Amino acid sequence: MLRSRVAGALGLGLAALACGGEGNEAEPVVPAAAAEAPAADDGQRYISLSRPLMGTIFRINVVSTPEVAEPAIRDAFAEIARLEDALSEWREDSEISRINREAGREPVVVGPDVMAVVKAGLDVSRWSDGAFDLSWAALRGMYSFPPHEERIPSARDLRRQLPLVRYQDIVVDEEASTVFLRRAGMAIGTGGIGKGYALDRAGEVLRAAGINDYMIFGGGQVQVHGQRGSRDWRVGIQHPRQQGQNSYFAALEATDVSISTSGDYEHAFFRDGRRYHHIIDLRTGLPVDKSMSVTLLAPAGLYADALSTAVFALGAERALEMLRTIDYRAEAVIVDSQCRVHTTPGTEARLRLNVELRDQLLPECTP
Repeated sequence: MLRSRVAGALGLGLAALACGGEGNEAEPVVPAAAAEAPAADDGQRYISLSRPLMGTIFRINVVSTPEVAEPAIRDAFAEIARLEDALSEWREDSEISRINREAGREPVVVGPDVMAVVKAGLDVSRWSDGAFDLSWAALRGMYSFPPHEERIPSARDLRRQLPLVRYQDIVVDEEASTVFLRRAGMAIGTGGIGKGYALDRAGEVLRAAGINDYMIFGGGQVQVHGQRGSRDWRVGIQHPRQQGQNSYFAALEATDVSISTSGDYEHAFFRDGRRYHHIIDLRTGLPVDKSMSVTLLAPAGLYADALSTAVFALGAERALEMLRTIDYRAEAVIVDSQCRVHTTPGTEARLRLNVELRDQLLPECTP
């Protein structure tokens, strides 16, 4: 099945689509193995390579010659691996682990990558009034989702841990290049922001090698630059209540942008009539119930990654207000908890979208 070959690389709700036709319909997913036909008469080809990194599969698609593309893609993967070492929450010697270990004790000197991620995470934490909170990791392990054992925390455990989720207690000293968590037990989590930063850095590596036409996937994030042939890249948004081949309700044509999707349809289970998923309302400790999916478009993957989580947690009304007021250019396609599709004004101008769905109920969708 075509979709199954791509979904594992994307993690959530986005896929590259074939570039034929002029309609708005989402077209079949292009499997990587079938997409290496010549892209032009100058020896350039559509080349796709993938590698497991950061707990997911990263895939890099480029339009270039094999002689240029293959070493450049290897270097891009090496850059992602380097970032994994710095940003990992599981490696005891990573800078993030040291910050968390020294919570309540002393500041930790960090490098420019961790500083960039922490500063961006604090930006989104402030913009969203804590709907996204960089210190969410104090709740890590309280829930468990398939394929592991299903687990829900007790009310007592939530009362104990929720006060430790407080981005205002993250102290950054740019001059000294330090990060400090004021309270013991606090923890920074890079899961909602690190992969987007990795896409940014991988893209820089590709452009430095002279590759300007590329698409990078990683953990629910996509970054596109340049074109594939004579057209912009096309990306499909998955229907949040459908599975299988071509289960996309919108097709976006985009270039020079990062796209991140957050959804309630993966890493989820039902208990007592409630859907439990991995995006948590940090005020209550329970799964967010305002949204089904959010696709967020921004200039940088670093911000797209965190903002998609923030928009999902805020719900359509508050999220659209936030995007109108912050000093950062971002657009969104939101499916709310009642299957209604909401979009920001810039999506129509920048992308090809199934505009007839705007502010309408998504077909074949049940809350």
